[in-house]
Amino acid sequence: LQRMLSIAVEVDKSPNCSSCKIADVIFPFILNIPLRSQREAFLNTMESQLLRCKLLELLFQHSCDVPTTLPLSLSKILYFLSHSSVLLQYQDETATWQRWDEMLQYLSLLLLSYQNVMLAFPLAEHLRSSLNDRMDLIIQKAKPKLQDGDDISYLEIQLKIEDFISQMEQVLGQPFPLQIMEKLCMLR
Repeated sequence: LQRMLSIAVEVDKSPNCSSCKIADVIFPFILNIPLRSQREAFLNTMESQLLRCKLLELLFQHSCDVPTTLPLSLSKILYFLSHSSVLLQYQDETATWQRWDEMLQYLSLLLLSYQNVMLAFPLAEHLRSSLNDRMDLIIQKAKPKLQDGDDISYLEIQLKIEDFISQMEQVLGQPFPLQIMEKLCMLR
């Protein structure tokens, strides 16, 4: 399935457009996966980094009290940290902190996928372009176009994480579990 989804994204002239269409179709099914382990298995095994970005972006947009119209960027990922709630279906009585732990896990996965799409590898940096265009861009050694929201400061990151910590302490009414602090450090 993952290979077929990856091919479906790649064969279109606009991988960005096809990944949006595929993500729109798959998204309702992800919302109804009852177990965290099943959701993580599905998302972690995705071959298409671009499709994973789109699915996670939809997931966070769905869980935001006030959805944003920002294009996917580092600023939007920080926005998700501040404005997301936990709306996924759970089969069992999962503790609140474990739900937030899952949200932070997906936020880290979104960040890694976004970096792979935009910044990391020479072949991956043009994943939003078609295969033909991508080869031309690689030959020309063209740099990927960064989004306006990719220029964020360490201070912005620090403030958003501190806001998240204070929000979570109010929700949990107790000190943070170690797993959440580790995920926040990794995300930072």
